[in-house]
This record gives sequence, C-alpha cells and structure tokens, in this order.
Amino acid sequence: MTRRPGPTTRARIRELNGSVARDRRDDLATEEPLEIRLTAPDGERKTVAITMRTPGHDFELAAGFLHGEGLVRPGDVAAIVYCTDEDLPPEARYNTVTVRLRGPIPDLPALDRHFLTSSACGVCGSASLDALRDRCVPLPEGSLRLTPDILYGLPDTLRRAQGVFGKTGGLHAAGLFSATGTLVAVREDVGRHNAVDKLVGWAAMAGRLPLAEHVLMVSGRASYEIMQKALAAGIPAVCAVSAPSSLAVELAREFGMTLVGFLRGERCNVYADQERITP
Repeated sequence: MTRRPGPTTRARIRELNGSVARDRRDDLATEEPLEIRLTAPDGERKTVAITMRTPGHDFELAAGFLHGEGLVRPGDVAAIVYCTDEDLPPEARYNTVTVRLRGPIPDLPALDRHFLTSSACGVCGSASLDALRDRCVPLPEGSLRLTPDILYGLPDTLRRAQGVFGKTGGLHAAGLFSATGTLVAVREDVGRHNAVDKLVGWAAMAGRLPLAEHVLMVSGRASYEIMQKALAAGIPAVCAVSAPSSLAVELAREFGMTLVGFLRGERCNVYADQERITP
C-alpha cells in the first residue's frame, strides 16, 4: 500500500551540547514536490506548476495557486483529486493533484511561464505589475479598520496556532484574521507563498472570497508574490513579521492595500494605506 506523505518526517540525529553528544530522533518538516495538473472534459490535460511543498491541504494549495495567478476561478472547478493515472508510480500519486475543469483549459500564454516553482522563490516570471494591472483593480476602501493593539496581538496568536512549527521549527505560516484580531484559519508550509495559497484555496473552496474584511498575517517577509495573492483574494491588509520588498510596497500603494512590516512586540512599520489603522 502506498504511504501518503505527512507534514513531518522522523530522522536520527546526533545532538552536540558542549562536550556531550547523544543520538536521538528529531522531527523534520517534510518537503516534497507537488505537480498541479488541469484536465478538461474533452480529455485534454496540462501541467501548470510543480512546487516544493509540505504535504497537507494539497487541494487547497492547488486551488489557491490557480486563483492567485488568475488562471482558474472557483466556479470553473468541477473537482480536485489526487492523480491515479497508470503512468504514475504509486509513490508519486499523492504528489500529483488533478484539477478537473468544467470547461476547456484556458488558452493563456501565462501557463507556460508557470511550469516550475519552488518553495522559496514564488512563481518565476510573474513579478510584473504590468501583468497584474491587466486583471486586478485597486481594492475599495471598505469598512476594515484596525487598531495598533489588534495588530500587536497577531504574531503571538499566529505562533501559538503553528502546530507543525512547534514540532520542527522549520515552517512558515499564514494566518487569516478578522477585523477584531480573531484567528479564522491558519496554514503552514516550507514555502511562505505556499502557506498563503493554502489559505486562499481554503477560502475559495468554501465560497468565502473575496476576503474584504480580513487581515493576512505571514510569519516571514512580505514579498511581491504574497501581496499579489492577497490582492487576488480581496484581502485589504497584509502584516508581516519581517520586511517587505520594494515591489511589495509599490503594489500595496498602487492597489490600495495596507502593508505592515516588522510587526514584533508593540512596534511595526506601516508602508502603505495608513488610513485603515486608527489609534
């Protein structure tokens, strides 16, 4: 029987503490490839991405990736399943997800540049504000308002919810919060953008998009890819423990998103749309 990979892997290690050495077991964050395929009712199929990820919530990862890149809308998806094609070796079947579409595979040039991603770099070739302008509009001002006290509580709440990180110390997390600072959902992965895709995919599959009254909190830095995915999901505010990139700040300012970086303890930097944060 084929073993389904889990989020952690046991390993034998040697621990050194001063002059004392001891052998013990350790939990590692699992990192394995995931291939995302599209199939149409006429039998056409195409691989659109191969990403290194932590197994778990794979269907959400596929749904979130496709939505964030503007390739497929939630209503276009008939089903998401693990691939059982006979041409796949058994050990690869839980590392291949097939997204069955209700209609034909979209004829988008973007598909070719999305073929290979990694857990670290995001979607190669997508870092272009020009391409984003073609399919996204600035977010409306909306009613979301945040106080500094709510912001200061987000990192600790997210950290307490990171179950796999607590065992391995090796995962990023993305948390979705309400305007009052209540944690709505959290996802973990070796790649910070994968964690966001899983979170957006969860919302897409549950029919909760757009997330206009929510805040996204990420455990690392705020990159262009993360801001792009948040924008596509309609999330008006993104907070990060570490720094944003220059392109992330440019995107946030152009599309009316609040961007908070270096959110640690009772301090942070607000890089864009300060008006949503009230004393």
